[in-house]
Order: sequence, then structure tokens, then C-alpha cells
Amino acid sequence: QVQLVESGGGLVQAGGSLRLSCVASGRTFGEYAVGWFRQGPGAEREFVAAMSWSGGVIAYGAPSKGRFTISRDNAKNTAYLQMNSLKPEDTGVYYCAGYHDSDYRDRQAPSSYDSWGQGTQVTVSA
Repeated sequence: QVQLVESGGGLVQAGGSLRLSCVASGRTFGEYAVGWFRQGPGAEREFVAAMSWSGGVIAYGAPSKGRFTISRDNAKNTAYLQMNSLKPEDTGVYYCAGYHDSDYRDRQAPSSYDSWGQGTQVTVSA
């Protein structure tokens, strides 16, 4: 498994932007699919975006489409989530997750992921 560390969260006004980073260590990050999830207060963990090991397959959750962009730089062992036009309902803890992309899994299901970061808080004020 890889170890994942997120950063880049913070407090931003509605309409603003944030870029989250997820740095991996411990295994070959380039063989891992990466996903971003978020969890608001009292809510279940929600799928945000995912990308295959090569970047060739990308998926977004409904609230993310058109506003968020997932990307990765395997040479830097880092994945990113660019978030634009943020809304108060985007508030929550954002988690980076990964699994070895050697077989088919549902990229939108948290249970598909073997490695998780500690999360980074994103707060969007109205």
C-alpha cells in the first residue's frame, strides 16, 4: 500500500478556489488509481473524483462536474484536485485514497480503496 498525505485545505469565500494536493510514498504511485472523497458534518463519505493510474480514465461525482478537476503527476508521486467556484455545500473534510489499479473496481465506492490519507479540511463561507 501507499501512504497518502493531503494538503491545501483552508477557509475560502464562496466563489473562490482551492487546490488540494495528495503526496504518496511507500510504493509505486504510478500503478495506483487515485480518488478524492469528502465528508461533511453528519454526512456520509461522498465521491468527488477519481483517476486511473495512467490518467486515461477520469470520473467525477455529480456535485464536482464542471467545477473540479483531478490530475496527477506520477513523476512527483502527487495527485491534485483543483476546485473552482466553491460553494458552502462543498465544506467538509477531503480525503485522498488509492488502490493498485490492476483489476476492475468501482472507482466511486470508498470500499474499493485500500489506502487513505488523514484528510484536509475545506471550509467555504457564504
